[in-house]
Amino acid sequence: MAANPMKIRANNKDGVTEVKVLISHEMETGQRKDASGAIVPAWFITDLTAKHNDRLVLGAEFGTAVSKNPYLAFRFKGGAKGDKIVVSWKDNKGETRTDEAAIA
Repeated sequence: MAANPMKIRANNKDGVTEVKVLISHEMETGQRKDASGAIVPAWFITDLTAKHNDRLVLGAEFGTAVSKNPYLAFRFKGGAKGDKIVVSWKDNKGETRTDEAAIA
């Protein structure tokens, strides 16, 4: 599992919650070679979900075209200060990560 947690910020303004997420992940395509010429194996996030108080507000499928340490921003209607946002991902090696933040 990636050692660094996701950085999640969520703010509500006028009934709309904006969530910003910075994900720590190498996101290797499987097409790059290292210094010795060996191919670096593919390693990338395949699925990501975001939930607001256990209600799914975002579901996404990622692939090799997403850059290293992806940044994601999205909005949804609803949410209140103190509500919980939970972001989870799974990668092609079966590793997972889940982090949460409160809406400010």
